[in-house]
Amino acid sequence: MRTMTATEASRGFSDLLDAVENGETVLVMRGNRTIAQISPAPARTGRDLRLALAHVPPLDDAIERDIAAATSLLTEAGDPWAGV
Repeated sequence: MRTMTATEASRGFSDLLDAVENGETVLVMRGNRTIAQISPAPARTGRDLRLALAHVPPLDDAIERDIAAATSLLTEAGDPWAGV
């Protein structure tokens, strides 16, 4: 695991991101304290999404109507921010 100071991380941020993109984990230090651990983001898959949504109840039959009603509030009324 690579270690660098906050100043080094700031001055070489692009290099820091390159190292992380290539799988390296980097500890960023300020004085004698670790202030950050930067590591690659975990890969996500469709399976992750299915698991996350497994306990979400199915949408009811009224959802299409509700979306259309909400959309019409935005489109038929014009721009609500025009006079702001």
